[in-house]
Amino acid sequence: MTTTRFSFTSEIWEHLGTSSWFFLSLPEDEADEIDEMFGYKAVGFGSIRVQVTIGATTWATSIFPDTKRGTYVLPVKKAVRVKENLVHGSTTQVLLEVV
Repeated sequence: MTTTRFSFTSEIWEHLGTSSWFFLSLPEDEADEIDEMFGYKAVGFGSIRVQVTIGATTWATSIFPDTKRGTYVLPVKKAVRVKENLVHGSTTQVLLEVV
């Protein structure tokens, strides 16, 4: 049976550019497993659709490959960061399900 759920702890980091984006990096083992099992589902920019739960908040989004970091990154929108009290450097538990 194929595992579609992954649970891990990760640290929020901020990418500064013309606008500020916040991400979590997936641990390399989980990223490799997702790529191996679901890479064929990738669409625009290599993204893979996921459902994510952090704390009491669940939302649908995508993970994106980041060749510089050698993993997938998960964008964390402002509404989630505010509700879950997450700032740059916060560590949080993540439940991620490939959809």
